[in-house]
Amino acid sequence: MLEKLTKRMWISFLLIGLTGQFAWTIENMYFNVFLYNTVSTDPNAIAAMVSASAAAATVTTLLMGALSDRVGRRKIFISLGYILWGISTMAFGFISVEGAAKWAGPAKAASAAAALVVIMDCVMTFFGSTANDAAFNAYITDHTSAGNRGRVESVLATLPLLSMLIIFGLFDGLTQQGRWREFFMIFGVLVTVTGIISCVLLKETPREKKNGNYLAEIFYGFRPSVVRQNADLYISLIAFAVFSVAVQVFFPYLIIYIQNYLKIEAYAIVLGVVLLAVSLISVLSGRIVDKVGKLNFVLPAAAVMFIGLLLMYFAREMWFVIVAGIVMMGGYMLVTAALSASIRDYTPPKEAGLFQGVRMIFAVLLPMLIGPFIGAAVIRGSGETYVDLGVVKNVPTPAIFLAAAAVLLFVAIPVMILKRRNKA
Repeated sequence: MLEKLTKRMWISFLLIGLTGQFAWTIENMYFNVFLYNTVSTDPNAIAAMVSASAAAATVTTLLMGALSDRVGRRKIFISLGYILWGISTMAFGFISVEGAAKWAGPAKAASAAAALVVIMDCVMTFFGSTANDAAFNAYITDHTSAGNRGRVESVLATLPLLSMLIIFGLFDGLTQQGRWREFFMIFGVLVTVTGIISCVLLKETPREKKNGNYLAEIFYGFRPSVVRQNADLYISLIAFAVFSVAVQVFFPYLIIYIQNYLKIEAYAIVLGVVLLAVSLISVLSGRIVDKVGKLNFVLPAAAVMFIGLLLMYFAREMWFVIVAGIVMMGGYMLVTAALSASIRDYTPPKEAGLFQGVRMIFAVLLPMLIGPFIGAAVIRGSGETYVDLGVVKNVPTPAIFLAAAAVLLFVAIPVMILKRRNKA
């Protein structure tokens, strides 16, 4: 494990991390808008797509994380994965209801297009999770230490926001004009090129190959003995799962909410200001996380996010939404950095790949199976709709933020258990 972070390592983390976040931003936010605007406004359709993608991500990470440990290499999985990830992202530009009508017929065109979006989302997720969730995350764990992970995670935590800022600020106009093909092509090419660059940029640190039973390695993290030996890791993963469920209650519907409930046309400005402010907060907090202690940092950060969620419930004017958004997303970023760093600290250094699939279950699968459907139930229960060209469309309401705040309260339980166990 490397104690000192070199410039080359930082460049690798930032370039590969940011490009990956471009793809994940599109997958997590714009596929939802794409489906909502062009195929179906049923919130359950969005929730189903998010859940299918989460399942694909988890299974992929279980398989490929163990495989990267087995072969003793991360670089090949990252580089080849990014190349194919970009290609699969480009493919979305060719999906349309009109195109589906040619082979499924007009009557089934919409449902066929929706199914194709879900399938391609899972294909894209397979390549993305191989490259990013399984290999790149393990690579970061391999090349950081307990003494610098708070700083590294605080910087990495800004990448999703920086990604959203760039996409919203420079490219959102393409989606508003319905130019989805150009939109997907731009970022697909960028991800593929990054995969090619990583072949030269990444410094591989050869690891000892594993010769055990591959199937046993896949399920290694589910053994009761392993859970007992790494109890702090699993408790921290439970905390992250609860936190992530709260996020997924509102996050898949956030752009739709701002557009269709708040009626803020300049939502890119709102998001841009919020993301810039929150990114600055996250970067500046990195050393504080390491100094104060990751566990000591979690609950105050969660309290900030809780207050932000309550403010979002009441926010209607553009300025109020910006203020509430900064508080909410600022807390979100701080919780993410502290819990992510804790999880890396508790991960056995020689078995980082084996635990990436377990991490995905808690960080992605369970939250995306539970959170979006809570949000969908709240949206349907609110009964807010509008009619567009004779079609009744569901609209997200402020109640999704109250529901998220209620879920977030439960994060205190596992965090307090961890603090007691570690006397933090």
